[in-house]
Amino acid sequence: MSQDMSEMNKASQASRPHDGLTIAQKWIAFRTILIKEVRRILRIWPQTLLPPVITMSLYFVIFGKMIGSRVGEMGGVPYMQFIVPGLIMMSIITNSYSNVVSSFFSAKFTSSIEELLVSPVSKHAILMGYISGGIFRGLAIGIIVSIVALFFTDLGIEHLFVTVFTVLGTSILFSLGGFINAVFARSFDDISIIPSFVLTPLTYLGGVFYSMENLSPFWQNVSLLNPIVYMVNSFRYGILGYSDVNVWYSMAAIFVFCAIFYTIAYRLLSNGSRVRL
Repeated sequence: MSQDMSEMNKASQASRPHDGLTIAQKWIAFRTILIKEVRRILRIWPQTLLPPVITMSLYFVIFGKMIGSRVGEMGGVPYMQFIVPGLIMMSIITNSYSNVVSSFFSAKFTSSIEELLVSPVSKHAILMGYISGGIFRGLAIGIIVSIVALFFTDLGIEHLFVTVFTVLGTSILFSLGGFINAVFARSFDDISIIPSFVLTPLTYLGGVFYSMENLSPFWQNVSLLNPIVYMVNSFRYGILGYSDVNVWYSMAAIFVFCAIFYTIAYRLLSNGSRVRL
């Protein structure tokens, strides 16, 4: 009997990570944070889901219909069809980022994050819970915007794997970026600096509304320094089969950036020095 109990204890200890939590307990913690994030998004849907759809619809009307009819074709496809993948990617980027930065900083501001930090919950579970909330909002907005785009042009998927990988990778990357911004932010003004002065310029200069073939060789080389160029073109390749840059380089860049940002975010959360206001 005692030998059986000893073997059970050894098995239990072997199934527990070094932080003392079983995989099932980590899953419960992760799921709880994710459900909280999803409920938050759905509870205030007029602020989280509706505005991006209205904004993207205006882009479709103004740039796609009014200006697009004068531009004609770009990249061998009608201009409206050309800009749709970029606009979908723009909505995924901005909403994945803004969801995590606002949610995590609110937890910092109300000091509720301290309850999680002092609990035995794994830092990976906390980080992935918030990141998954950003992914949910980014994908939800991306799907809604794609449905709206169908009223203006025809859409298809030329390369399913590239499309899915780019959407998930980009959503994860900018959710991590929002988390890092929230960690360093000291006020609500700080969480709007990066979206206003970094994300917006990079997005508009990321090939959403134009092909890099229209640029001079110098500006084509400069554009290659913009990481959003790779995400937009990778997604456009998945939808239309057209890209200004090598798709495999784009997918590799997304993966590497995700790994780097996750490492940074995890270390910031583990350190905890800037997590508390």
